[in-house]
Amino acid sequence: MVKMTENTGDPREKIIICRCNDVTQKEIEDLIDRGITDIEEIKRLTRIGMGPCQGRTCIPLVISIIARKTGKKPDEIPVPATRVPVRPVMMGVLAGEMGDDDEE
Repeated sequence: MVKMTENTGDPREKIIICRCNDVTQKEIEDLIDRGITDIEEIKRLTRIGMGPCQGRTCIPLVISIIARKTGKKPDEIPVPATRVPVRPVMMGVLAGEMGDDDEE
């Protein structure tokens, strides 16, 4: 993960966009200001969407920031690729030892 900013007192440094990886609004906006508007690239540089929530919280926020900064509509910004499983799955389910409804 690349930390792009130093603590400058900018209030955007206190706005956390990705709680899993501690990425701030300033870091996202600084990348966009440098011309990086592809969400896949932002994901690779900051690790947004790679934490335990798998981007459920941060990806929509980053899409809205990209839309605001670039003037695009949010639905024009492609959602980054996700890898299955998209929700936590117990190892027993993957191994075929338990059903999807079994919990222990």
